[in-house]
Amino acid sequence: MEAAVIDAGSQLLKAGSAVPDQAPPMIIPSQMIRVVEDGTSGDKNESVFEDVTVDPVVRGHIRNWDAMEDLLRYVLYDGLDWEEGNEGQILFTEPLCTPKAVREQLVQLMFETFNVSGFYASEQAVLSLYAVGRISGCTVDIGHGKIDIAPVLEGAVQHIASRRYEIGGVDLTKLLAQELGKSNPLVNLNASDVEMLKVKYSCCAEDELAYEKTQRSSDEEEHTLPDGQVIRIGREKYTVGEALFQPSILGIEAHGIVEQLARSISIVSSENHRQLLENTVLCGGITSMPGFEDRFQKEASLCSSAICPSLVKPPEYMPDKLTEYSAWVGGAILAKVVFPQNQHVTKGDYDETGPSIVHRKCF
Repeated sequence: MEAAVIDAGSQLLKAGSAVPDQAPPMIIPSQMIRVVEDGTSGDKNESVFEDVTVDPVVRGHIRNWDAMEDLLRYVLYDGLDWEEGNEGQILFTEPLCTPKAVREQLVQLMFETFNVSGFYASEQAVLSLYAVGRISGCTVDIGHGKIDIAPVLEGAVQHIASRRYEIGGVDLTKLLAQELGKSNPLVNLNASDVEMLKVKYSCCAEDELAYEKTQRSSDEEEHTLPDGQVIRIGREKYTVGEALFQPSILGIEAHGIVEQLARSISIVSSENHRQLLENTVLCGGITSMPGFEDRFQKEASLCSSAICPSLVKPPEYMPDKLTEYSAWVGGAILAKVVFPQNQHVTKGDYDETGPSIVHRKCF
């Protein structure tokens, strides 16, 4: 049985057997809905139930372990057809700055609750580089709840130079909701409507001047929402992408994403700057919005670094939309190495050392 690869994000969980040249066969929302009894009804024979949303993963890190256990039980036994008593090996992707306690609790959950036969975890930045055939470079990962910028040399994240920002797609969705609310005050928007509009319409202006022009004058489109309301969207669609290059739009005093990349790499030894900057990989669904790559490249040509960042294109044999699940694909590649070569945490390792073994064998 092939090892399972799990990439659990704040919005989506990607899962599947370790087959590197395909998209993950299972992509599902991470958010769960639990039905709980309200208890407000006076009639004992008539209970009132309400839906409560639960987020197992927040800003990239596991926060609700009971919900995560329920989610993984569904994924492994229903989605991947694992059998109770015959569990296989599993590899998890990890975001930057994962706390040691979270790593230990995950490996404990896997061995003590799910009885896996082998475990491994690797950082998403490294795995995203593996997906495009690199072991050194820099990843810019724009997730639902965070942005990770990570220089990687010979398969090792340079943590001293890495940067994590707790803003991401969810914050851009809120920004779009605010902008649409200003221009469409009579339309009642819910979160799912705004997320859909963000995916369908968001784009990047060519540069800052072009963005300013869109804010003064921009063609508008009409969109009919599922409930029949009609919303007009024009200049607002450019704001989502622009916020990544001008964080002040989000009310954040910080440099844009390309300048942050250059500053991150400047901390690494200068002899490695070219290798890192010329092997830059974009990850996350937001990076596939129309115009984003072109804007990134244009900003790169103007940034403070003497060497311009340049983007690595995925190999042709890799699946489409690789930026949306590159960490999962890299995990599938790595699983083909660590498990056959016994570089993973075994049940014997765990029984002998306990959860702390994860820090010695997964690095």
